[in-house]
Amino acid sequence: MESLEAELDRACDLSVSDLADAIESIGFECTRCGACCKGYDEPTENDSTAEDDSADSCHDGDREPHTATVFPDEIRDIQDVTGYDWRDVARPMPYGLSETDGTQTGETFEWALSTDGCGDCTFYTETNGVGACSIHEDRPLICQTYPFSVALGGTSQPMGEAVDEVGHVRAHECEGLGRDISRSDAEALAAALKTRVIRELTEAIGVRDSYTRVGDEPVVIYDSEGPKRPDGSPIDSD
Repeated sequence: MESLEAELDRACDLSVSDLADAIESIGFECTRCGACCKGYDEPTENDSTAEDDSADSCHDGDREPHTATVFPDEIRDIQDVTGYDWRDVARPMPYGLSETDGTQTGETFEWALSTDGCGDCTFYTETNGVGACSIHEDRPLICQTYPFSVALGGTSQPMGEAVDEVGHVRAHECEGLGRDISRSDAEALAAALKTRVIRELTEAIGVRDSYTRVGDEPVVIYDSEGPKRPDGSPIDSD
C-alpha cells in the first residue's frame, strides 16, 4: 500500500480534463431528490414499505442518519455564513462511538454534518418533494462532488459501494446518474473533485501527524488539528 504522501502526489497529478471525460462518460444531472441529504430506514424483513413510510416514521429512533464528512476549516466556513455554533454545524463521526441512554462515549476520527431528528442534514430543506440546501454556495466539498469520488488510497468516504467506474472516477448510487452533462459542468465538477481528493489526503496526513492519544474525556474526536471535544474545543494533550 502506498504512503499517504505518495497518494497525495498522485492526486496532485490528476488531470481535470481526464476526470471531466470520465464524468461525461458516466453522465450526471442533479434531480434535487434529496436522497444524498436525508437519513434512511434500514430495510427490515417483510417490510417492503420501509422507504415509502420513512417520512412518517423518522422519529421512531431506528432511522440511520445522513453522514457526510466535513473538515474543521469547512465547519468554520459554515459557522461564518450561518452564525451557528460548532455543534449545530457538525457532529462527531459516529464510527467508534457508542451511546447508552442518550450519552455518547468513545473515540472517533473526523466530523460529519449535523442532522435533525429525522436523520436529515440540518441544512436540507424540501418543498413539494423538491430538495434544496440552505448553504448551497458554501456546502462542503463532499456535497459539491457527490455522487462521485476518486479511486485513490486514503480517499474513501462512507458513501456506499461504487455502481460505476471510469478511470479514477467512481460513481455512487444516485438517480441523476446517466443523464447528459455539459462539458463546462463536467469540468467544474472535475475541478472540485480534484480539490476534494487533495483535501482528503492532506487532512489524513494531518490527522496522522497530529495524533496524540488522550484520556479522561467521554468523547474524543481526532482531526488534523488534534483532539477535540464534541463542541469543537481542543483538548490539551499535555
